[in-house]
Amino acid sequence: MKERGFIGRHPVLTNFIIIILVAIAGLGIVYLTFAIFTRHGESSVVPGVEKMSYTQAIEILHSKGFKVDIRDSLYKEDEKPGYVIEQFPKSNSVVKPGRKIFLYINAVHPKEVVIDEDNNPREDALKSTSFRQGRARLEELGFKNIRVVKILGENDCISKIYADGKVVKKMQKVPVNARIVMEVFDGNLEAVRDSLQSDLDPGYGLPQESAPAETENSGETYQVEEPVESESESIEYY
Repeated sequence: MKERGFIGRHPVLTNFIIIILVAIAGLGIVYLTFAIFTRHGESSVVPGVEKMSYTQAIEILHSKGFKVDIRDSLYKEDEKPGYVIEQFPKSNSVVKPGRKIFLYINAVHPKEVVIDEDNNPREDALKSTSFRQGRARLEELGFKNIRVVKILGENDCISKIYADGKVVKKMQKVPVNARIVMEVFDGNLEAVRDSLQSDLDPGYGLPQESAPAETENSGETYQVEEPVESESESIEYY
């Protein structure tokens, strides 16, 4: 009877070795495939496109084999509308070919916001709101150019809000770069009223003189007069 070979004598070990070899071959195939699709060992330098127009930046990045994604549009007054404010990855970064480049663009039109969201478009925005609360609201929305004008009034509440010279209504959209004027009452109306009343009536605010005292005697009313000093220094009363 012939002796069996190694495979016959060690079938379990043989199967284990076969599994290992298949796994190694599979990993090799995956690695080669991954390297082909990712261009392993290849790299590209990202060109700088900040301060360029959007169309010019797109053309340059596409010509270098990069993809482009507009991440967000912001608005800055000191930047040109439609130009690239920022990019990621930054210029001169070494990345894989075909990498996606994110661009942040300066918006052509400024952002518009609603100052007063109370759903009553016929009323003036922030009317009767306290000055402090109204100022905080405007600053929170992003307004930078804010001017305060005081007018005569009973309290410190807002009378009107102007944007570029026009009264702002509730639910109205206003660009954040608009020139804002807050017309606010000064709280001095009562003091002015008192001052005017005092000018018209010199006795306003002073205690009133009491009326002459009267007395009754035997059913008749007599007015008590001031004592008169005679030559003999005697005092007589009537």
